[in-house]
Amino acid sequence: MQAERVELKRSLKLSHLILMGLAYMTPMVVFDTFGIVSEMTNGYVPTAYVLALAAMLLTAVSYKKMIRVYPTAGSAYTYTQKSINPHLGFMVGWAALMDYLFLPMVNALIFQIYLSSIFPAVLGWIWVVGFVAVVTLLNLLSINSTANFNTFLVIFQACIILLFIGMAIKYVLNGGGASSAFSVRPFYQEGADMSLLIAGATLLCFSYLGFDAVAMLAEETPNPKKMIPRAIFLTALIGGIMFITASYFIQSVFPDVSAFKDPEASSPEIAASMGGAIFQFLFIAGGIAGTIASGISSHASVARLLYVMGRDRILPEKFFGYVHPKLRTPVLNIILVGGFSLTAVFFSLATATSFISFGALIAFTFVNLSVIAHYVFKKKEHMSIKGSFTYIVMPLLGAATVAVLWVNLEQNSLVLGISWSFIGFLYLVYLTKMFKKKPGNIEFSEMEELEPATLIENNKTMDV
Repeated sequence: MQAERVELKRSLKLSHLILMGLAYMTPMVVFDTFGIVSEMTNGYVPTAYVLALAAMLLTAVSYKKMIRVYPTAGSAYTYTQKSINPHLGFMVGWAALMDYLFLPMVNALIFQIYLSSIFPAVLGWIWVVGFVAVVTLLNLLSINSTANFNTFLVIFQACIILLFIGMAIKYVLNGGGASSAFSVRPFYQEGADMSLLIAGATLLCFSYLGFDAVAMLAEETPNPKKMIPRAIFLTALIGGIMFITASYFIQSVFPDVSAFKDPEASSPEIAASMGGAIFQFLFIAGGIAGTIASGISSHASVARLLYVMGRDRILPEKFFGYVHPKLRTPVLNIILVGGFSLTAVFFSLATATSFISFGALIAFTFVNLSVIAHYVFKKKEHMSIKGSFTYIVMPLLGAATVAVLWVNLEQNSLVLGISWSFIGFLYLVYLTKMFKKKPGNIEFSEMEELEPATLIENNKTMDV
């Protein structure tokens, strides 16, 4: 009798999912980008965050619609494959793979920069190796252990942001910064240039990257059709509220960029001016916590994407589709991602970050288009006014906001993304024998339709 496939363990709660998404987004990044966006918008960073949040929520709504139909860890790859075309689905997954693979490397490089500033005598590659080793080890453990550790790191960042807000209120009430701690000036004032606000929002949209990564944890959630849509939307919303609130008080203290020596490196200057050396140390600690949290989440996400592509036999199933029978995690993928992340020692941060964003925009675009393909062309649910608005207008608005990001995408990212996609296309030609057959496909089991209690019971049986 053939042994049953070992599957990922369905044990994550809604809070775990949200915090994993927030960890990916890194709440402390609001301080790192503030100077750049404040200069770009002439001092209206909170408004730029509001506009960016509105754009991301449109795509989050499309994710909600699609995860209810296809509750697997494949995310945009699965939605496109099932709703539009299997070959196109492969290309979307391949493009997203580049984005996911390079983010753990970027986090390793940021971690190196933080620690090298504190311990300049230590060789930089040591911090990269140490970071990758810790993140890989944590991901090898059960997904619950990973989520619980990330919870601590996100809460730590939130505490630092709250501490800053308290200090900012006191500072402004004592006559510093703007005239009032609760002025509308940071949001809008007569003469504000809307084109500059949109440009700032375009840049800040990339701060929200990560809310979609929650979809990669669908197969480790007891009731993914309900929990994952909520988690995706709430991750984007809560992250947006954190960004808007923090930027509001930063803008209240620093109405313009004249106080910064270097607007592109505003975080340490904000910390030093508000609380001196002690607060600056806490800021660095928060930045390190954010980097580790993002590293853990991004590492977990790419390992799950590789697992789904292996399970579908798009990548060699024996390796990529393997799940450890006791840990119930894709251990070989996790180790592989760790090994790939070690190549960060050969890259600069600027080079590594140039690989990011192309895959995310591909994913966002095709999630919105998948809604139209599935609900309009397959299910014909657009015949009413409500259906037309829900399944045509909303996803088109989401795709339009992503189109704005495409226009503003860095040229290096575009060139590298196209090159990576071309390699994927060649592999697809080989995989399908010149498109004579379809690439691997996901076959949904009856388990996806079970109620949460039944799923939990099944998992208990598997554990035994």
